[in-house]
Amino acid sequence: MPIYDISVPLMHGMTIYPGDPDIQIQDWNAISKGDSANLSFLHFGAHTGTHVDAPAHFIEGAPQVESLPLEVLIGEVQVVDVPDKADSIDQAFVNERCAPGISRVLFKTRNSGFWRSGDSEFKRNYCYLELLAAEHLVANGIRLVGIDYLSIEKFRNPGHPTHLALLSKGVVIVEGLDLSDVPEGRYELICLPLRVRGGKGDGAPARVVLRTLD
Repeated sequence: MPIYDISVPLMHGMTIYPGDPDIQIQDWNAISKGDSANLSFLHFGAHTGTHVDAPAHFIEGAPQVESLPLEVLIGEVQVVDVPDKADSIDQAFVNERCAPGISRVLFKTRNSGFWRSGDSEFKRNYCYLELLAAEHLVANGIRLVGIDYLSIEKFRNPGHPTHLALLSKGVVIVEGLDLSDVPEGRYELICLPLRVRGGKGDGAPARVVLRTLD
């Protein structure tokens, strides 16, 4: 049964969303320096690399990442291939390509190529999900939406309407996926964000994998 790891490796110098904390991975203890064990010090924002957005990310007092239901984070998912020429994912595309009754969807766009380019500069022209498309997904019972860059929304979109349309209805958002090697189709999704308790609970990095269903 093939397994696809669609998580982005966390490493120094990787692409981060403008304004987010830089990632630092440092030696705290090192056997080479005479310590009894190796121990790394990690410093990064909750939305670094492959991560999950909880409703608390944009809605004060909303559910935090620790409370996200496992039955949403694990289960059947549809991977939808978006044409490279697309600058955004609109309502017509979602209506045509997302199967009726599907509760989880991952959009594979030209963004996945950004992770493989070796260029860590943030790309502001990434493909994103339009507001009407998000509202259409909500109306059709979607519970989780994923995309292959660091935001599901147009860069610096005033008021964050796409995020709010999803998060206000309890839809889990998964960002920063790498779907380069994944063919379009149905899979089993396993998405496990770190169980972070404390702070704002706005989100957490996640290890995300897909397993074929047959």
